[in-house]
Amino acid sequence: MNYKKIVVAGGGVLGSQIAYQAAYCGFDVTIWLRSEASIGRTKPKLDNLKKVYDETIKMMAEIKENDSRIWANGISAYENFNKDACLKASENAYASIKLELNLESAVNNADLVIESMAEIADEKMAFYEKLSKVLPEKTVIVTNSSTLLPSKLAKSTGRSNKYLALHFANTIWKNNMVEVMASPKTDPKYFEEVIEFAEAIRMIPLPVRKEKSGYLLNSMLVPLLFSGMDLYVNGVSDPKSIDKAWTLGTGAPKGPFQILDTVGLQTAYNIVQMYVKIPSFLAPYNFKGMSKMLKKYIDEGKLGKASKEGFYKYD
Repeated sequence: MNYKKIVVAGGGVLGSQIAYQAAYCGFDVTIWLRSEASIGRTKPKLDNLKKVYDETIKMMAEIKENDSRIWANGISAYENFNKDACLKASENAYASIKLELNLESAVNNADLVIESMAEIADEKMAFYEKLSKVLPEKTVIVTNSSTLLPSKLAKSTGRSNKYLALHFANTIWKNNMVEVMASPKTDPKYFEEVIEFAEAIRMIPLPVRKEKSGYLLNSMLVPLLFSGMDLYVNGVSDPKSIDKAWTLGTGAPKGPFQILDTVGLQTAYNIVQMYVKIPSFLAPYNFKGMSKMLKKYIDEGKLGKASKEGFYKYD
């Protein structure tokens, strides 16, 4: 793997995190954005990431023993932690990330494009078709999609052999695992290169050797979120009580609605929309009710942690 220039398409919650983490690890990073308004939404996310990384590094300097529950391995291993070096890497990351509106300029000489756009298949394919006209021959493309299969999108990239999925977990400086999933047409060479890249940005790559919607994490997580929302929209209980049932009953740190606020309600809405056309008598959950409920929150500007309010309020 000899990747140097990384382009992240999309500056949302995860897109901005991926860009910051790659820049923190020394890569040349550009974020491609659709509009000036997108730049206005992305800059505050990068400002906040600089603050979060710096505060986390300072907190890590006070920890006297390796505790995986609080240590941020995406920032540094416990054994060779150096506060000053980490703060410098964060400063360099913040200063070096470029924001670009022109797609051709953004991907010029790119080694890897990480698509981190809305979970809407048609929008992703339209982007790939536009991208294919300006992308260098050498460039590998990965999608950060949480549910869509690479094989369903690969044709629109114009390079199915160099296309696969690289799915990150939220809060990647701490939850530093990433799922790597190829399509049947992906050249194994690029599968291995992407695994090496993941390791180079301090992620733990988890190979997914057979295409599966939801990969590993979301195959387990999405049913939990659907179940929580289903209880709420059917009037069984409220978000706080549902969360407490899960956290107190299992010892998990977050319940489904706390997780939804972290993921973002727009992302949750986009996923639910994939299921709303299932006839009610066949659907395992009340998807229409979930869609109506999430849209109401979104229309009120309650998008989750990113907007300081979702199912909960945040300072």
